[in-house]
Amino acid sequence: MESSSQIKLVGVIGSGIMGSGIAEVISKSGIDVVVRSRSEQTAQATKAAIEASLNKQLAKAKITQEQKDSAMSHVCVTSKLEDLANCDLVIESAVEDLATKQELFSQLDKIVKQSCVLATNTSTLPVIEMAKSTNRPDKVCGIHFFNPAVLMPLVEVVRPITASDETIALANDFVKACAKDAVQVVDRAGFIVNALLFPYLNNAIAMFEAGTASMEDIDVAMKGGCNFPMGPFALLDLVGLDTSVAILKALHTEFKSPDLEPRPMLKKLVEQGKLGRKSKQGFYSY
Repeated sequence: MESSSQIKLVGVIGSGIMGSGIAEVISKSGIDVVVRSRSEQTAQATKAAIEASLNKQLAKAKITQEQKDSAMSHVCVTSKLEDLANCDLVIESAVEDLATKQELFSQLDKIVKQSCVLATNTSTLPVIEMAKSTNRPDKVCGIHFFNPAVLMPLVEVVRPITASDETIALANDFVKACAKDAVQVVDRAGFIVNALLFPYLNNAIAMFEAGTASMEDIDVAMKGGCNFPMGPFALLDLVGLDTSVAILKALHTEFKSPDLEPRPMLKKLVEQGKLGRKSKQGFYSY
């Protein structure tokens, strides 16, 4: 599918699961995408990961060979921020650390063209703090994809108080071009989904810690009783336990509710390096 969007070139910063997933979504929409990773080796690994994902879809007859070849023709990778200079939109999907993101936005502001919109894929950090790191706060917003980006239909378009109507309109047009569903949300910790989801997940851990039921039975109960696709412990493992701690801390900082303080068991697992599916061990073993 070739794009008719005004956005012709998108930069994606970050070579993890989210970065590669977002890049794949963009490439399949017919928009050129350049993925920036910190090293040439990880950059090439990201391109290989995108191709491997497309090959799986091809094997399952979800896409054609022509669609796969077209998507790959829209992807290039780099280890240099300077290669994002001509982008119409840059989406930052680096580590969930505010100082790191602020530094990236400050650097990007000096590199990209004046018309370029800078967006963050943060799941909960204040977008306004990234906007303030630039000389273009009116052109900064949140474009929050969900994991896995290729499958999840939702994108939260996050509006800090500094963003212009034109910036938000461009973000919405981009999400539509990617065949995703956009929801609008103001710049408040957790936005819509995580602000509602993580108190529930944290309380599920508290219930287990209190001995009310086993992890397995809590997961079965929430699937069978609420028709959720997975239970809270399986979902925490999918999200990543370190990411979950970071989101809960950000929510707790903003809303001060004791229910948002990361539960001891969650913090202990992270300290042990048990981060969920990505480390093959979390609440469950994989």
